Amino acid sequence: MYSSKVISHRRVISIAFPIVLSNISIPILGVIDTGVIGQLGSPIAIGAVGIGAIILSAVYWLFGFLRMGTTGFVAQAFGRDDTLEVVALLVRGLLIGLACGFFVILIHPILFWLSFFISPSSNEVEMLALDYMSIRIFSAPAIISTYAIMGWLIALEKTKYVLILQLAMNVLNAALDFWFVFGFGWGVEGVAWATFIAEWFAFFMGLVICFAVSRKFPKIIWHLIFSKTKIIAILVVNRDIFLRSLMLEIIFVSFLMTSGKFGDVELAATQILLQFLHISAYGMDGFAFAAEVLVGQAVGKSNRFMLRDAVIKSGLWTFIIAVFLALVYALFGSVFIKLMTTSGEVILASEAFLIFIVLGPIFGALPFLMDGIFVGATRSIDMRNMMFLSLIIYVVSAYLLIDLYGFYGLWVALLVSYAARGISLLTRYPKLEKSIS
Repeated sequence: MYSSKVISHRRVISIAFPIVLSNISIPILGVIDTGVIGQLGSPIAIGAVGIGAIILSAVYWLFGFLRMGTTGFVAQAFGRDDTLEVVALLVRGLLIGLACGFFVILIHPILFWLSFFISPSSNEVEMLALDYMSIRIFSAPAIISTYAIMGWLIALEKTKYVLILQLAMNVLNAALDFWFVFGFGWGVEGVAWATFIAEWFAFFMGLVICFAVSRKFPKIIWHLIFSKTKIIAILVVNRDIFLRSLMLEIIFVSFLMTSGKFGDVELAATQILLQFLHISAYGMDGFAFAAEVLVGQAVGKSNRFMLRDAVIKSGLWTFIIAVFLALVYALFGSVFIKLMTTSGEVILASEAFLIFIVLGPIFGALPFLMDGIFVGATRSIDMRNMMFLSLIIYVVSAYLLIDLYGFYGLWVALLVSYAARGISLLTRYPKLEKSIS
């Protein structure tokens, strides 16, 4: 199994398209859970499932470094035709994922307490949310390890299996939701058990897929897997990506919390408009993943021309998608807003800030692309440092612009943070390219 030096537009799309479809299916789990529990007619149950899912998603999102780090290292090993290391990286990723998952289980009482301390709810909602989370938390090893599986498959350009894995989990989750809630009458706990089973099913299905993909690879050499040098390199990269992700989370959480200070209507409008930014992320993420894979292979081959070709072609499609999304939002943004809320005040507030959603994909294209490039090259120090710089720029911008322009200033600061992320990494790219002999 060997990687080709030829990078065509078709190859970029073949990597990206299944990821885009897979990303679109990600929110379906939460929608299914909420939709099924909503049929019981209890607002407390709906709120409990919603809050529980958000808290767990935020916790697991911080472990996304395992997906990114795995993709970069595997793509590089694949690029230099090091099949032993390709298999070893999968096993290392699984072991790290399982360890992180059991650590989350160990400290989950602290995580739950902290979550409700930061964002308190009524006693009834918190009690039901705890019931929900106390079941789902035990699938943490499966969820976090599946990040490593997905990163490994993406690096080998097997993105269709990532899509199959995501769809299988969603279908099983939906079927079990209906069975446990309506058949057994388990309520919130039934929704939790359905998701718990679906997540463990996806993990074991991922293992089967990886075994099928790697059956032509040589047998595992255990001393290679536990190579101290290689494990330290992976941990360092994962540490840096974790810190980068944490700082990015701080930007979005602070943005949301600050928007709430302008009033309930502005907060509701922000919640709606952020959904558009999430959709933009799902679209551009696929091509960022393509950049990760192809750049990683180019670095593994020490091929500067292949690196540049990967950047140009992945970048072209990233910006094409960005422009397409911007046009869709400009033409139909108001229609989408009215589908999401019937409140006249919220509709007016959302429409007043629609320009920022139109500009979002344009400003977001460069940081998404650069993230993909630097993940593929495993230049995590640059990602961490430039993210810290971007966080500082965002904080200063928000402080100054809110004083001058109020809520508009906050949105401008968010776009400034996008630009800072992209441009700061772009300044590091020439050094990256020169390092490839």
